[in-house]
Amino acid sequence: MLTYINPKLPMRNKAITRDFYINKLGFEQLGKEDYDGYLMLKKDNIEIHFFEFAGLDPAENYGQVYIRTDHIEEWYGLALAKQLNIPQAGHLHLKPWGQKEFALLDPDSNSLTFGQAI
Repeated sequence: MLTYINPKLPMRNKAITRDFYINKLGFEQLGKEDYDGYLMLKKDNIEIHFFEFAGLDPAENYGQVYIRTDHIEEWYGLALAKQLNIPQAGHLHLKPWGQKEFALLDPDSNSLTFGQAI
């Protein structure tokens, strides 16, 4: 039986990634250990792990995570209020597959798409 999935995304700078997810999105660091080149963050029932990739070119990063929520309007409002990087095509809209979605980019251009069933 599969129980969880914890995506691993690249990061160039651990301090910047930690700051973005904790101070902008409300995540918390998972555990008390500080692993060299690795970061584990948690918010509600999800975890996202990050591995150091100092040579990452954000323009060529295709890291993506789809996050389901039951508070899409609140998350979108938070993204707007904090002036997060929402790509031109990433603003909140209804999708033909029955989801209301928006996307934002973290400091390394990892795409976080938030979706709620309608």
